[in-house]
Amino acid sequence: MYSSKAYSATSEKSPLASTTIARRDPTENDVQIEILFCGICHSDLHQVRNEWSGVMPTVYPCVPGHEIVGRVTKVGPAVTKFKVGDIAAVGCLVDSDGTCPECKESLEQFCPNLILTYNFPDKHTGGVTYGGYSDSIVVTERFVLKVPSNLDLAGAAPLLCAGITTFSPLHHWGVAKGKKVGVVGLGGLGHMGVKFAHALGAHVVLFTTSPNKKEDALRLGADEVVVSRNADEVAKHAGSFDFILDAVSADHDINVYLNLLRRDGNICLVGAPEKPLSVAAFNLLFGRRSLSGSPIGGIAETQEMLDFCGRNNITADVEIIPIQKVNEAYERLVKADVKYRFVIDMASLKSGT
Repeated sequence: MYSSKAYSATSEKSPLASTTIARRDPTENDVQIEILFCGICHSDLHQVRNEWSGVMPTVYPCVPGHEIVGRVTKVGPAVTKFKVGDIAAVGCLVDSDGTCPECKESLEQFCPNLILTYNFPDKHTGGVTYGGYSDSIVVTERFVLKVPSNLDLAGAAPLLCAGITTFSPLHHWGVAKGKKVGVVGLGGLGHMGVKFAHALGAHVVLFTTSPNKKEDALRLGADEVVVSRNADEVAKHAGSFDFILDAVSADHDINVYLNLLRRDGNICLVGAPEKPLSVAAFNLLFGRRSLSGSPIGGIAETQEMLDFCGRNNITADVEIIPIQKVNEAYERLVKADVKYRFVIDMASLKSGT
């Protein structure tokens, strides 16, 4: 075991603060990574504040962070894909059983015994896993990813969650040239959805409640922008979408968007509203439309996404902060005051508290 500097929360009401945590020494199949950048996901905030207590209660101290990019500093003797000095990444998963049907199909995100990057049982230490708000991490090689050399590392960090969360459903539902795709919401997830759908060749329409986001949406790759509060504007697109990616976590009327789908169209939720959404059955029955949801992707698909980003020079739009401003960033995140993802420069961890 060795000591690693980190930022943690000690209770649901306490701010994140400087601390020291124990990390395991690399074993035969492990990769040790010096963390250079770590993105801030909204789920970090939920977890730190124990807002998912009914489903995933937080164990304290909690070190969040699952959008990790860093440099390999040590590898176990059985590691073959990485060497010291390589740039590597870690996302939301750090382990799974490897034997279930889901794992065998490279769908580790659905493994019943998956281990998330933080706040999950850590078989190596006997405690819980600690995430990327720290100066280093040790992960088994199978869950470490390669970062294309042309990508900006800070902008690449959010690809490990916001990126794969939006790429996976677009990939699964066959978004490609000739398809008409809607993206609902232009936040951390939505802005990646727009970039990916555009790069995949689709005609992209962004739906937003904020008229002032139009210019930015067009810059990111949207072909059209619809202010969702304008019923007439929305109605012009009735029955025309092959696929809609819904990236909104606030309460909203899903039926508005179901009516925009063509026959056999699908709307996929990647946002997670706190309250259940009300769905009118006839909006599904007529047109044989479907409503689905999608979490992150498996390890192979995440690597595919990173390689796609490398070929198309796609990264997240980020605001880089020192770790000393993480609590301020959380308050701004609650107000959606970021374009479009906070990323922590972990070099700041060395400069004290």
